[in-house]
Amino acid sequence: MAHFRDILTQFDMDSLPDLDTVTLGALELLAEEKVPALDFSHFKNPLVMGSGNAFLTAQIVFRGVEATFADESSYRMYLDRPSAFDGVVVFSASGKKHAVSMVQESQKAKLATCLVTNTASSEAAQTLSDTCVFVFPKNREPYTYNTSTYLTPIFGKTGEDASEIQQFIGTEVSAKLLRNFADYDAYTLIIPSQFVHARAMLRTKFDELFGPMLTARVFTDEEIKHAKTVVESGSELFISFGVENQHYGLPKNRLHIPLPQGVEYGGFLAISYFVVGKIQAAYPPYFKRGIVPYTKLASSIFNQDIQPIVEA
Repeated sequence: MAHFRDILTQFDMDSLPDLDTVTLGALELLAEEKVPALDFSHFKNPLVMGSGNAFLTAQIVFRGVEATFADESSYRMYLDRPSAFDGVVVFSASGKKHAVSMVQESQKAKLATCLVTNTASSEAAQTLSDTCVFVFPKNREPYTYNTSTYLTPIFGKTGEDASEIQQFIGTEVSAKLLRNFADYDAYTLIIPSQFVHARAMLRTKFDELFGPMLTARVFTDEEIKHAKTVVESGSELFISFGVENQHYGLPKNRLHIPLPQGVEYGGFLAISYFVVGKIQAAYPPYFKRGIVPYTKLASSIFNQDIQPIVEA
C-alpha cells in the first residue's frame, strides 16, 4: 500500500509534510511506476542545461559522457558559440522559469533541443516535438522540495530498486537517528567522494529548509581533510554517510549513517534526504512559514504563477 503517496495527495497548507515523508513517497512512486529511458547517444557533444538542482541532476544523469554543462548564469555564454555543440538537453522539473528561455534561445541558435521534465504541458515544451520531450512521473509536493521530480530521472539512470532502498531506510537508517537533533545549531555532512554532485544538492536542501536559521556544511570525505574544521563548536553534529568519521567533531557529536552495498546516486540521495527531513522535523517550521511569501515573490520575479504546492 502506498501509504506515503496517500499523504501527499491529501496535505494542505496547514499540514505541509517534511522532506522525509516526501522522500518516502517518491520511493513508492518509483516502485509503482515505470520511468522513461533516456538515450541521448545521438549527441556527441551536447550542451546540457539546468537551474539549481536540475543542473546537478543533469550532471548525475550525464556523468561519464562527453558533455558541457551550463546553468542559468552561464548558458548564454555557451550559446554564443553554438558550433561547438551538436545538441542541447534542458533539465527542468516544471518547465518554467529559466527553462523557457533556455529552450527558446537554444532553438534560435539552431541547435537540436530536448527537454527532460515532469510537466508535459509546460511552457518550455510548447515549441518542442513530442519526441524531444521526456516526461517523468512526479508526486504532489511542496514547492522547492523537488524530490520525486529529480529522483525519477536519477533512478531511471541508475536502475536501482526503490523498494529495497525504502526497506533499508526503515531497517537500517531510522534506527540510527537521534532524538535530540534540535540540540545542535550546526551540521556538517560527510559524504563519499563518488557522490560529489550530491554535495551541492544537500546544501541546497538546507538552504531551502533552514535559510540562515541553521548552519550546515557538506563535504566529501576527501574535501574535509583540507582545513574545514579549524574552528570547532561543541554544538556541531557531524553526520557521515557510509564513511567512517574518526577525526572530526567531538566523539559524542558524530553520527554514522550506513549505506547499502553497491548504492548509487538514487539511493544515496533518498537516504540523505530522509535524514535531512528528520532534522527538519526537529526544528520550528521555518520552511512552512516562509514558502507562501516566497512563492508570491518568485511569481513576481519570473512573471509566472508559482504556487506553494506543486500538483502532480
